[in-house]
Amino acid sequence: MQEPGRAVWLSDRVRRIVAPNPGPMTGPGTNTYLIGVEQVAVLDPGPAIDEHIEAIIAAAEGAITQIVCTHTHPDHSPGAAPLAARLQVPMIGAVTADDQHQDRTFQPDHHLRHNDVIEGLDWHLRAIHTPGHVDNHYCFLLEEEGLVFAGDHIMNGSTVVIVPPGGNMRAYIESLQALLNYEVSAIAPGHGDIIPDCRAEVEKLVRHRLMRESKVLSGLRQVGPATLDELVLVVYNDVQPGLHEWAKLSMLAHLLKLQTDGGAVQQRDERWDIPRR
Repeated sequence: MQEPGRAVWLSDRVRRIVAPNPGPMTGPGTNTYLIGVEQVAVLDPGPAIDEHIEAIIAAAEGAITQIVCTHTHPDHSPGAAPLAARLQVPMIGAVTADDQHQDRTFQPDHHLRHNDVIEGLDWHLRAIHTPGHVDNHYCFLLEEEGLVFAGDHIMNGSTVVIVPPGGNMRAYIESLQALLNYEVSAIAPGHGDIIPDCRAEVEKLVRHRLMRESKVLSGLRQVGPATLDELVLVVYNDVQPGLHEWAKLSMLAHLLKLQTDGGAVQQRDERWDIPRR
C-alpha cells in the first residue's frame, strides 16, 4: 500500500500521490496523478486537505500548468480550486446538476467535450466521456502509453456505486464498453493500484453488472412487490449489511434500467415488481 503524500513514479511520465482520505468508499485514498515532467497536469487533486495539496506542489517542483478532474464528487475535485488559485493555472473538467453529492467549488476554466485533447510538452490526454457513475464523468487516455485514468469509472478492489439520477446503469455499461474502442492497455483507477489488462477488466465488470441485473429480476420474482429495503436483502445477500445503504443506490439504478427495458415496474406505493398481466 502506498504511503499517503509520497509521489511514486508509475512510468517516465506519470506519478501517483495517494490522498490521506481512506475509507469504505475510497479504499486506500484518492489517487492524484501527475502527468508530465517539465509541464505537469494534475489529474484529480482530491479533497482539499492542506497536506495533500502541499505534497502535490512539492512533487511537481513548479511545473504544474493545468488541473484536470474526472468528475466533481467530493473525494476527487475539491482540491482543484485552492490549487488553481495558488498557482494561477486553469481548471479543466465538466460540471453537472447539484444532487447534493457534487463539489460546487469546481468551476472549470475549460469545459470538456468528448474527444478533447489536453497536451503538454511530451504527452497528450484524450478526454473520453464516460457517463454512468455520474453524468459529468470523463476518463483520460494518455495516448503515448495506452494508460487510461479512470476516476471512479473503474476502481481496483471495489464496485462502483451508481447513484440516480446523475448515475445511470445503462450509460455505465455502455461507457465501460466504449473504452474498448480505444488503444488502452492498462487502467489507472481513482482508487487502488494499476489494473494491467483493460479488456479483461471491462469484460469482467460488464459480466458482473449483468449478473446483478439478473439477480434483481430473480429477487423481484421471489419477494415482489417489494420495497428497496426488502429487495436489497435478497439481491445483495453477498454484501455486508453495513454496505446495504450504498447497495440500494446501485440496485435502484438497475431497477430504473429494467423499467426502461420493460422488465420492472414501480407501483404507487414505491414498491417494485415485475410486470404482471
